[in-house]
Amino acid sequence: MKKVRVIGAGLIGTSIALGLAGKGIAVKMVDSDRARAGLAQDLVGEAFEGSAELVIFALPSSYLSTVIADEFALNPQATFMDIGSTKTKPQGEIDALPGLAARFCGTHPMAGREIGGPEGARADLFDGRVWIYTPTAQSQDEVIATVLELIALLNATPIKMDAAGHDAAVALISHLPQISASLLAKQLLRGDESWMALAGQGLKDATRIAASEPSLWQEIISANRGEIRPLLLNLEKDLHQLITSLDESTAIESVIADGRLGRKRIPGKHGGRPRDYHFLPIVIEDKAGQLAALFQECAIAGVNIEDLSIEHSPGQFTGLVTLALSRDDAEKLSKHLLSRGWKVHASS
Repeated sequence: MKKVRVIGAGLIGTSIALGLAGKGIAVKMVDSDRARAGLAQDLVGEAFEGSAELVIFALPSSYLSTVIADEFALNPQATFMDIGSTKTKPQGEIDALPGLAARFCGTHPMAGREIGGPEGARADLFDGRVWIYTPTAQSQDEVIATVLELIALLNATPIKMDAAGHDAAVALISHLPQISASLLAKQLLRGDESWMALAGQGLKDATRIAASEPSLWQEIISANRGEIRPLLLNLEKDLHQLITSLDESTAIESVIADGRLGRKRIPGKHGGRPRDYHFLPIVIEDKAGQLAALFQECAIAGVNIEDLSIEHSPGQFTGLVTLALSRDDAEKLSKHLLSRGWKVHASS
């Protein structure tokens, strides 16, 4: 793969282009918004001339039908792929254009940010993330091989699915969380603004994706509404049961317990089995180099940090770093840091 044409200079398209450019692959960015295309092209480097080996449709699915015929005519021997959040409807549009289905493989990288556009693009956006691909019986072997090559180049993990199965799955694990986060964040508009100063990490985590682009999600939810509607009805049923059971402590506990069980079904890092992490709180001084020194101690101890959080208030001379590790690593690091004079507290 040497030349790739990306149609759509948004977050995903530009991130793909940045990742490929970093591997020495020439990329040409195309977008109806010239300013956006220009910014993306400047980020990824000089555009190539001539035909592309791979054409990526990185634009909203509703615009796919407006560009596929022209792009197929321009590069009839290329491999074509998309990155849309729904697969059934786009595949139907591809099938309607004679000859294109054999050169096409649908895909969907399970990655994103709440910051849209080329401004939010990152070359490492797909590192360690799942990238679904949805070939059909018509997709040629060489086309599938090219798609898998791209996924590997961007350090993602390929998962093969059919279009209908994909749409059902992402409704639950992607689209419903977006709706839930947006509805939760909407409730904050009804509260006293001064209360927002009390917000902790839990609220920030639960509403992070509520900062997503409304027009993008309007399209995604509308396109997959058939799969999303029954999920919302189930959510409505559970919410109604909770409302009517607020005077029953066992019912409340049951809801929280079921949520905890559901949370445990989410795979761990790199798609591995879920893990129960242990959290190690460490008080550090508010001065340059402290975090770097802490990470160096972790390297010396030979432990793997799974996640971390930092709490610090303006004017405070100390900060709290909480590391998430396996039980064994938490115990090992705790002993190591205590022996080196760090202020470590009991792991949990």
